[in-house]
Amino acid sequence: MPVIRFCRLPDYLFMAKNIAVVIQEDPRQTYRPVEALRIALGLVSGSHMTTVVLLGEAVRLLGDETDDILDVEILEKYLPSIQQLEVPFILQNMPDQIPVRDEFAIRRENDETIRSFIRSMDCALVF
Repeated sequence: MPVIRFCRLPDYLFMAKNIAVVIQEDPRQTYRPVEALRIALGLVSGSHMTTVVLLGEAVRLLGDETDDILDVEILEKYLPSIQQLEVPFILQNMPDQIPVRDEFAIRRENDETIRSFIRSMDCALVF
């Protein structure tokens, strides 16, 4: 009869990761930004430290006017959970800023700070 041996895996394999979900596509042109937010919500509900970075037109996901966003029904379904879980957002600081809702955990940063932040993460998912 074979002997089965168990060994303990190193703790670092189970540690929570710092993850950046970078969304750069226009939600008026493709469904991917809304899907990326859904994925970020799943990561936040686990043990990972997840931050969502919105670049360019992707900021519209948190805007007041969402009528022209593809998959707006799905977006509106997930926004309350994102707000309740206090998912942190970093928005690209732009001269002509798109107005966003106040109820989210938002900070605006310049391009260099965003680049440094993404490089410091364990993992970055880019959409």
